[in-house]
Amino acid sequence: MRILAITNLYPNPQQPHRAPYNRHQFRMLGELHPLRVIAPIAWTDEWSARRRGLPALPSRRLQHDGLTVDYPRYWFTPKILRGLYGRFYLASIRATFRRVRDEFQPEIIFAPWAYPDGHAAVQLARLSGLPVVVQVHGSDIRELDRFAARVPGTIAAVRDADGVIAVSQDLAERVIGLGAAPRRVRVVIDGVDKRTFHPGPKAEAQRRVGLSPAAKHLLFVGNLVPVKGLDVLLEACRRLPGPRSQWQLHVVGAGPLDESLRSTAESLGLADSVSFHGPIAHAELPDWFRAADLFVLASRSEGVPNVLLEAAACGLPFVASRVGGIPEIASIGASRLVPPEQPAVLAEAISGMLADPGPAGDGPRDRRDAVAEIAQFLESFVRPARPAPPAQTQSHPLSTTRA
Repeated sequence: MRILAITNLYPNPQQPHRAPYNRHQFRMLGELHPLRVIAPIAWTDEWSARRRGLPALPSRRLQHDGLTVDYPRYWFTPKILRGLYGRFYLASIRATFRRVRDEFQPEIIFAPWAYPDGHAAVQLARLSGLPVVVQVHGSDIRELDRFAARVPGTIAAVRDADGVIAVSQDLAERVIGLGAAPRRVRVVIDGVDKRTFHPGPKAEAQRRVGLSPAAKHLLFVGNLVPVKGLDVLLEACRRLPGPRSQWQLHVVGAGPLDESLRSTAESLGLADSVSFHGPIAHAELPDWFRAADLFVLASRSEGVPNVLLEAAACGLPFVASRVGGIPEIASIGASRLVPPEQPAVLAEAISGMLADPGPAGDGPRDRRDAVAEIAQFLESFVRPARPAPPAQTQSHPLSTTRA
């Protein structure tokens, strides 16, 4: 089965830490079946990278994790005309798609993200006579009310795709509510690469990442964006009982709220208690999970956060908002769920979990099992090759056989 994946959520030379979920999903899927990737890069991201002094892409076609990846430029109007983003996306990748289609001869299109990626992928697949499966992750479905202009395109993507993969039952129910046929929707909860994410000696991990054993360490890993609720987390930390020297919050990640969150921490009197580490390579995260005492995720909306799966796989307890698919994975580790937007309740849960995290769970499954399930679902839509018509032999001795 030859798979062509289309998504803007994939690493590139200017954004090497982008979307590790898709990176590793594609890598493992590529171990099972031939896979090519079209990963458009927003022109605004390229412009921002150049302003920061980063070099331009050496080529629009590169090798990544053993996969051939095409990086067309995605042109769109920033923050306006969002209802046309699907058309902009389609126009931006059409030529690349045709070239890759003709070279690679894919048997199925796979689009992880509903809009604009899935919307464009469905149209390109239809024009090429190919089946298409869209995967939804969380914010692409759960935050539609914030961007009403995206609703029609998102509905069209999940309604018209041959299949939809949802990372949680919560998301599956939402896409069915948007018009996807239930028989075409499959829930596939992700796992982790257990060769990388597993328990290990805490003291050694703390030494490697530079954490003092004298304090309790809270950890957040993710994008610094409003949906992650970091403002709620900082307010909850302000309310924690006891001397602030007893704990330290470590924020790992990057995003548009970086400067404002630093300012908020300072205004709350937490400047010495909160450390911003910026983005860290995915391969380095296991030591952070092993070194910390508690992972905290105060999100306003989620699908199934991979950071919680990875934290639990490393034996790290977590406190998280009771949103999206998080309740579906709470039993994989020592955990406590709280309602979103309530810093006082969050502070109480953090304090309680630091004192007594409770019994650990069995951890998540191996990601390869999840990827194998995805591959099986994709394969169910691949149309069998049309058999050649039977040979017709004429009785004349000089006749030829025509197929």
